[in-house]
Amino acid sequence: MRDAVIVEAVRTPVGKGKPNGALAHVHPVELLAHTLRTLVERSGVDPELIDDVIGGTVDQVGEQAMNTTRYAALSAGLPESVPATTVDRQCGSSQQAVHFAAQGVVSGAYDIAVACGVESMSRVPMWSNVPEGKDPFGPGIAARYPEGLVPQGISAELIAAKWSIGRGQMDAFAVSSHRKAAAAWDAGLFDAEVAPLEGVTRDECVRPDTSTEVLAGLRPAYHDPVFAERFPQIEWNVTAGNASPVNDGASAVLVMAGETAAKLGLRPLARLHSFAVTGSDPLLMLTGVAPATEKVLRRAGIPLGDIDLFEVNEAFSSVVLAWQQETGADLAKVNVHGGAIALGHPLGASGTRLTTTLVHAMRERGARYALQTMCEAGGLANAMILERV
Repeated sequence: MRDAVIVEAVRTPVGKGKPNGALAHVHPVELLAHTLRTLVERSGVDPELIDDVIGGTVDQVGEQAMNTTRYAALSAGLPESVPATTVDRQCGSSQQAVHFAAQGVVSGAYDIAVACGVESMSRVPMWSNVPEGKDPFGPGIAARYPEGLVPQGISAELIAAKWSIGRGQMDAFAVSSHRKAAAAWDAGLFDAEVAPLEGVTRDECVRPDTSTEVLAGLRPAYHDPVFAERFPQIEWNVTAGNASPVNDGASAVLVMAGETAAKLGLRPLARLHSFAVTGSDPLLMLTGVAPATEKVLRRAGIPLGDIDLFEVNEAFSSVVLAWQQETGADLAKVNVHGGAIALGHPLGASGTRLTTTLVHAMRERGARYALQTMCEAGGLANAMILERV
């Protein structure tokens, strides 16, 4: 059977997703185009050989509508003959793009594919694709969940309550994320993956001087008297400090058959070993990372203890800490260069951002196996295992 390998992976620096953010002036098509252009330049691959470009974007409206990935590919200078599509699996959209690209290569449908993603949350804020007064769920969901679903922040609080994760634990995890990210930047560990853009060279949200004392002073981000009455178990410990910020950014990875890489004289960063997706309770919403991890390990036939590095998206501290309790994974191996709490979470770009950081960390640390998993709105999760080649 054919295998699929990653031969190049790049990302933009991640900016604050606010009008004064470092990348707020950049159109999302151009954010993504920059990573695609850089990907082709760094790999040296003839873009005529690319069979498809698969991109993730969550809020597909306004400047991120009309198949953003196609226009980013054209803006990047790729031949008109190279097709592109945009997918939405919420926060895991571009990780799903990696799955699709690799599965296409393994099946023989592609020889070379790009998986990528973009989100400009400064220009297209979260929920922009749901006009005021409109219901995106419909009557069937209302009937199945008569008490109503909840926003992600409430899900994060419910997770903290269910797994008895306190404010101190969540804040300490967030501080660790910032310190690891700052240390990675200072050591030059992001240099190989980041493609500076218009004078922006570093991730904007990393706060190396933050502390648990500073974070302890932040107010709960999601307190709501209606939900407090409905869920008396919530202690209201999720804050802006122990959750991911809103961000702008793009990322891309180049996937091809191992035999194609050999023919082109390219050295793979990693082989895409195994994949899994799963659904979970849409009320808790963000807990699917645990069963997805179990599922992909089972499919791969690899025990948890053989995984050298993990990337678990830091949508909220409580999500990663609950995942750790369920899986028993060693937190020292998780998000070793920092995670989304520090580096940022530009929704559609985050999947391939994690992959980009992970494959470079694998090379830097000599890791054999690595596992990436992401929680996603609606009670979904992706997981995949990478292997050094």
